[in-house]
Amino acid sequence: MNSARKLIHNTDARAVTALALLWLLFFWRLFTPVASDQVSLAKGDFSGQFVAFGAYQFQRMSQGEIPLWNPHNNGGLPFIADTQAAVFYPPRWLTIGLSSLSGGWSYNSLQMEMTLHVLLYSLLMYLFVRRLTLANSCSPLAAFCAAVIVGYGGYTTGYPLLQLAVLEAAIWLPLAALGVLEGTRAKQIAPNFIALAGLGLGLSWLAGHPQTSWFLSYVVAAYLAYRAYAARIGWRQFLGALALLAAIAFGVTAVTLLPGLEYLRLSSREALGFAAKGNGFPIRDIAQFIFPGSVSQWSPLFVGLPALFFAAVAVFRNQGDSRFWLIVAIVGLLHSLGNNSAFYSLTYHLVPGLRFFRGQERAAFVVANSLAILAGLGLVAAATWPNHLYRKRALRLWAAFTALVVGVAILALFAWTAEADTWGDLFNIAARSALVCFAALLLLRRFLAAPGRLTNQLALMALIALELFSVNMDHPAVYDPRPHSEQLSMSPSPLVQQVLDEDSSQPFRVDGFRGLEDNYASLYGLMDVRGISPLWLKAPQLIIYDDYVDNPLSWELFAVKYVFSGKERLSAPTQVIGQGVDRRGKVYLHRLDNPRPFARLYYQVDVVDSDQWAMELMRDSRYDEREKLVLLQPPDLPLPGEMRAGNVRVVSFAAEEITLEYDTAENALLSLSLVDYPGWTADIDGRPARILRAYAGLSAVEAPAGQHLLTLRFSPDSYRIGLVISAVVWMGLALLAFRILLRR
Repeated sequence: MNSARKLIHNTDARAVTALALLWLLFFWRLFTPVASDQVSLAKGDFSGQFVAFGAYQFQRMSQGEIPLWNPHNNGGLPFIADTQAAVFYPPRWLTIGLSSLSGGWSYNSLQMEMTLHVLLYSLLMYLFVRRLTLANSCSPLAAFCAAVIVGYGGYTTGYPLLQLAVLEAAIWLPLAALGVLEGTRAKQIAPNFIALAGLGLGLSWLAGHPQTSWFLSYVVAAYLAYRAYAARIGWRQFLGALALLAAIAFGVTAVTLLPGLEYLRLSSREALGFAAKGNGFPIRDIAQFIFPGSVSQWSPLFVGLPALFFAAVAVFRNQGDSRFWLIVAIVGLLHSLGNNSAFYSLTYHLVPGLRFFRGQERAAFVVANSLAILAGLGLVAAATWPNHLYRKRALRLWAAFTALVVGVAILALFAWTAEADTWGDLFNIAARSALVCFAALLLLRRFLAAPGRLTNQLALMALIALELFSVNMDHPAVYDPRPHSEQLSMSPSPLVQQVLDEDSSQPFRVDGFRGLEDNYASLYGLMDVRGISPLWLKAPQLIIYDDYVDNPLSWELFAVKYVFSGKERLSAPTQVIGQGVDRRGKVYLHRLDNPRPFARLYYQVDVVDSDQWAMELMRDSRYDEREKLVLLQPPDLPLPGEMRAGNVRVVSFAAEEITLEYDTAENALLSLSLVDYPGWTADIDGRPARILRAYAGLSAVEAPAGQHLLTLRFSPDSYRIGLVISAVVWMGLALLAFRILLRR
């Protein structure tokens, strides 16, 4: 018995070592010290969204602070509630800690986080399929191949590497599925393993891409139902297990989920309709199962041709849970087509939560995982095929498929000779698929005849890895041929530095549409009215993008002092104080002649009944926002009704706490260029003060006459309640893990 266990452990150790070596090989150009060989992840959302927000999180958490609010983008936003910020995602904390030890935040910090998630993804899939196929002698081979397919297939190695939250939310599916698998092996539910599934699901939600986690939640819940039915587990036990799964997942992520739900309710995403949310794959994208790259630069449906063969074998043999994963794959594929299929119209009205998400092609995540698992199941089924006739039929079908692919390649060759520019790439793609099919045909004959022979197993693993690496390694849309140190400077450009060097005792904002761009204000420490976070508060976005390029109204309301613009003249009086270049050409740095201060006293108001009315009033060129304050509700404090003398000064300004000192002889309203958002509270000389909604999305405070100190703090109830819930659940999971370790 001990020798058998030792052999199993040695086999698993070799498989894990091989997966680690493949990982090093796939990403070697990110790891190599040779500068001329290095690549880095292409700039775009990875740099403009994730690196920039990660830098802000690093800066705050390195000082022992939890970043609840981010004043640097979108005119200010609840950072804890922005899902892609992933403030409480445990691997991000590890990245921040390692970055602190290695000299600070860098572009490479998140590159390494990305690569480690790919490795973890493959290891978790290996563990899940290994346990799923444990009774079969070819289980390590099946688990290894499934791990390679999911780790290096078209989905994982495409845009999720750049959309980091997508990747990090996706990798936890095997862990959640493993918990369900182990928790339903007997006729009695094993709560410890259901808690493990809840932990995996919760980690996915913490990672910051709710759409991917939403897909994962449905898959895991459906898998639990399927496994309970297959094991003849009673419906009461099933409902109890489902409740435990949901409770653990909710508790793990409540600290960011509750603020996120609050933010989503107030965001512009809620206003999107069916047409805006229904985009998905065109039908022709299905061709990329066989011909990756033939339709678009990304091939998220591509899992490799041998994987398709073994997935078909699993379905034909009804191996293990193959029926369940086949249904999941089909549903995921239909959903990924979006409104190109009637299926999405049906689910749009029936499936809870679907209305919140756009980009339905992201359901390719479900397809990729299902096919990888099916391939693993099919491999063990092929290794134990009892009937030679069935094996021969399978090979004949594959031979016919190979002939079809070769025929497509020949047609592409003839087309290439006629129109080289149009058909050359398609011929290369078809020729590669034909070669893989032919190689797989030769190899499958040997493997099916002697599946236990080590040379046949190694050859099969090599073919699967070689095909996926040939298609997805060093993808030009993912990588730039330059070192990470040259990809994005952690130091600001001269034009940005010029603004940072300006001596200003009072807070101000910039309009960084050009020259600053993306979320780089969070990286360099400026307060920008622009940003590329996918969630925007409805009213601030309406104000800031009322005119996309030249918007004096937003500059006035948000206390903008500097404007980065491609235009030398703006509609507001400015002085050009600098010039530079960005990726789109020349940039002018404007300083407004008469910028509005961050805080200002008003003695007259116009009260409106809606944000829309307020916007219409302010859009009127005859209306002067400096004469009257536009409020959504009447103030309780009596006002003089005409201009009076008064002054206000910002004493201290921090992300979650702002202190102001004001002096006025008459009652007034103190207008703030601060977004109106739940969780901000105000007190005057230690006594609570009422915050009013002004200018269709900003804040104002009633200011009694005299000299007073006003303090604004951000500490939303949603965060504090979620923190308590998450702390209790995490401590419970830690105690459970400790108890299990003591028992063993």
